Amino acid sequence: MKKYLILFAVAALIASCGGTSKVAKEARKTFDGDWTLTSITYPSNPGDFNVTLFNEASASCFENSTWDFVSNNNRGTYTVSGVGCDGNTNYFIWSIDEENTPTGVYDFLLKPTNDDYKSTTGNQGFRMNLKSLTDTNMVWEQTVSLDGSPFTIRMNFSK
Repeated sequence: MKKYLILFAVAALIASCGGTSKVAKEARKTFDGDWTLTSITYPSNPGDFNVTLFNEASASCFENSTWDFVSNNNRGTYTVSGVGCDGNTNYFIWSIDEENTPTGVYDFLLKPTNDDYKSTTGNQGFRMNLKSLTDTNMVWEQTVSLDGSPFTIRMNFSK
């Protein structure tokens, strides 16, 4: 009887810890495959801006970059393109975080790595809001500070 009580307590503990929600699991499956970052915009901020994404390259290098997400191990690659861009393949680990607001917005986390998927940034990464995700389109937003005010960077992907 004691064995069953311990087994029940362990099962209850595991169930109470939660885990990835069904919505997050489905989103992770939808990420799987090849994507193109088609455009980068700055909603509510008219004008031209010199933005560097992921501490790597200018936003213009990221437009039309190719991204590959592997959902079974949360790894991926991207290659920037364009005039004056290095064109190297970059590696990362990614995840979709649990819901962060009552509106159902999820955080997308991206951590740059080397080709062995070891962190290149001291285990630091980038957090974006996953604003929308369908089988063929996805939108990320990252809010940073510009002159003390919020500045939103929107990245639009297509599959």
